Amino acid sequence: MSMHDRATAAVLAQLMMAADGAVFGIGVAYVAYRSIRQYTATASALRKIRDAPSVMPSDLRSVLSDGDDSSSSHSDDGGASSSNNCEVGKLVIVRGSVEVKSAAEKDNWKNLMGSNLVASKATGEEGVILQRTQTCIYNEWKGVFGWTADLRNMLSGSLKEQETSSSIMVPFVLVEGKKWPISDYLVVNMEGSNHPLPLTTVYQHLQPIKATPYTFLQALCGLEYPVGMLYEEKILPLREDITAVGKCNIRNGILEIKSCKDLPYFLSNLTKDQLVADLSFKTKVLMWSGLVFGSLAVGIIGYSVARNWIKWKERRHQQQTQQQNNSTSTSSDSAADEVADDEPEEIPDGELCVICLTRRRRSAFVPCGHLVCCQRCALSVEREVSPKCPVCRQTIRSSVRIYDS
Repeated sequence: MSMHDRATAAVLAQLMMAADGAVFGIGVAYVAYRSIRQYTATASALRKIRDAPSVMPSDLRSVLSDGDDSSSSHSDDGGASSSNNCEVGKLVIVRGSVEVKSAAEKDNWKNLMGSNLVASKATGEEGVILQRTQTCIYNEWKGVFGWTADLRNMLSGSLKEQETSSSIMVPFVLVEGKKWPISDYLVVNMEGSNHPLPLTTVYQHLQPIKATPYTFLQALCGLEYPVGMLYEEKILPLREDITAVGKCNIRNGILEIKSCKDLPYFLSNLTKDQLVADLSFKTKVLMWSGLVFGSLAVGIIGYSVARNWIKWKERRHQQQTQQQNNSTSTSSDSAADEVADDEPEEIPDGELCVICLTRRRRSAFVPCGHLVCCQRCALSVEREVSPKCPVCRQTIRSSVRIYDS
């Protein structure tokens, strides 16, 4: 690991362990929240897909009820209500082969060639969906100012658009393959669908990018610079067996299926059993990750709260002790000031302190009442382990300063 990587890791570790790990605990709690949220959505999708009937396109009309037909025709008349595809129709799982819609409408299943298909420019292969992707591949060399790249990656990552994609699509249907003639078909409505598609890669080419003086300057400053462009073409070929999961209804006597936004699948190569198995595995992983991260977050946050509570109590105790010491020192300083005011002067022998013999007798002991010491010596006698009067040797409790009128 380089020096910059170690410095970045140290800064991140200090941020995570701030406030005795409270920041790290909050981060783990957020991960647990996202896991539990995804678990709830995945479990709901699993129940819906498990309960949905799995049929072939020719059996859909018998599965759909008259209520679904009436609701779909009503939404077709309304126009705007048909956009919400999760409220209209019945959730079904249909397994069929891909065919172009124009051939189905003409009832000519053998004549599928012509302008109704999209074809790859590189290979000439035809299908109903063609997706072209251009991905710019970047490289990074930590030059003289390499720390700038570390800071950028830590805060926001790369700000450049590294991939551009374009899609061409023609209307297509699902039919029950290998049965001629086809009695019924299912129109696939791709409107509003953002689900992944089961596309097949037919062309892939990596073209290097020539270096320029500006590229050398980027590398010297530790910035990302392009090194190549990857071109890809993917298609959804004809007669490909796929599974459609969505809301199905009948519009003007034609079967149609649309995607449902709360389901993770729309078109897939997997069968219903494979979809259920995949969702079951994801549900278990999300459930256990939510429990583990949640328990870890509770432990970390609880430890942080306890540690901060103890530190707060210690800090408060130190403040109280310091205040008491300050008040004690203030009273001692005032007493010392009063003693310092009593400077030695011409004092008769009968009024001198019996201990120091330099200052005037000012303090009387309690309870014996003997006035034989100055205030400074009286305070010294009081601080002894067993204070006693220097004259009568009686145990004393305190001393009282006597002021002349």
